[in-house]
Amino acid sequence: DTFDGRLHAAGLVLTHEGGRLVLADGAGYQRGSADEPVPPRTLFCADLPPGPLRELLEPIVEVRALTPIARVRSRLRLLRVLDDEAKTVVRLVVEEPSLASAAQAPSRLGPRVRVIPVRGYDEALGRVRRTLEHELGLIEAGDSLQDEAVAASGGIPGGVSSKLDVKLRPSERADRATATALAGPLAVITANLPGTLADVDSEFLHDLRVAVRRTRSLQRQLRSVFPPERLAHFRAEFRRLQQVTGPVRDLDVHEIEIAAYRSTLPADDLEPLSVVLATRRRAEFRRMARALRSKRTGELLADWSSLIEALPVAPEEGRPDAHAQIAGVAGARIRSVYRRMVKMGARIDSASPPEALHDLRKKGKELRYLLEFFAGIYPPEVVKPMVRRLKVLQDALGRYQDQEVQAGMLRSLRDEVGALDGGAAALMAMGLLVDGLEHDQAAAREEFPGRFAPFASKEQRSLVKETFR
Repeated sequence: DTFDGRLHAAGLVLTHEGGRLVLADGAGYQRGSADEPVPPRTLFCADLPPGPLRELLEPIVEVRALTPIARVRSRLRLLRVLDDEAKTVVRLVVEEPSLASAAQAPSRLGPRVRVIPVRGYDEALGRVRRTLEHELGLIEAGDSLQDEAVAASGGIPGGVSSKLDVKLRPSERADRATATALAGPLAVITANLPGTLADVDSEFLHDLRVAVRRTRSLQRQLRSVFPPERLAHFRAEFRRLQQVTGPVRDLDVHEIEIAAYRSTLPADDLEPLSVVLATRRRAEFRRMARALRSKRTGELLADWSSLIEALPVAPEEGRPDAHAQIAGVAGARIRSVYRRMVKMGARIDSASPPEALHDLRKKGKELRYLLEFFAGIYPPEVVKPMVRRLKVLQDALGRYQDQEVQAGMLRSLRDEVGALDGGAAALMAMGLLVDGLEHDQAAAREEFPGRFAPFASKEQRSLVKETFR
């Protein structure tokens, strides 16, 4: 499965057994398969041959890597239930599984019986289930074999999510609520750091950076609950963390974007560009890895954890909002950032420079993070539509900025790419890519007024004023 458990969330199980990858649903029915003689340590959808398995996995897994989450050995006994005519009406599999690990002796898991229906014999299926439950006293397994095996091996069934799930009370003290909120992003950073350094897939770094941005946003927006002299240090250090991880993430985005265009261009035309990007990424990754493995980063995360744990008992001096109710403190910040966005967006017209849209996008991220952190203390019928409208706006602003960055990067690499074998064809392909990016950027800008209007409407302004007090 992926690190964040995407197959688990989709109700699917991917196993490697007998030289094949098999995808099954929760009922055990096979949905797709592919030959894979050796169990892969890391598997991307692009590594699979074209076919049903790849088609099923791609929209779920996207760019994430599939990695082994548990290894199980099972002793199986296959039984058939026959009717009076010796026809099979139900199949049973008695399974005695154990957790297989190279580091230790096999650990037994709970035995289980799988009941496999045969089409057209629903009545017989019901009788067998009643016999198992009422006469033999068996109960339905609470966890799937996959979840039991993952838990037994020390993993988290369902994977590690980077989504925020902050449970707060409106009357909770602001410093205590802020500490609770910030524990989530810190856990995401810590969980994704090993995968980032191992370079398993690009989403580890992406999720780590989002968690850093969320942390920095709350440091800035709720600075009135922190000791000011200590907060200044942590704001500078998390800014450094954002900066040292930026170049690799930018190059990852470039490669993902280019991959989307490969099917529209001759297969080899973009190869010189990929070579240049890969060379740059290796160099930037080494720099990033040194910074992330450094004693400085380790101390930052440990010290930040200590600060947020001790925040509720820190001296009140210099923390004017520490003991205020979080609903009031967060509401004031949400209202302020929203009003600022409305004013910024209202000034944007066809003559506005790109920086105006970029600044609005950054402000929108701050609002999005505030709403994500504190959504639970406000009416969902207000917050959810507001988040949807903000997301629609941010999607257009993001496309506008991302396409500009992508086009600028391609232009900056012309000389380097052109000097390689196949450079002339690559430059022509890059020109087509730039044209496509600029066209999409222009389309995103044209969409801006229509997406901004609902977000800044009179109705939305009134709801914000009434809700976030």
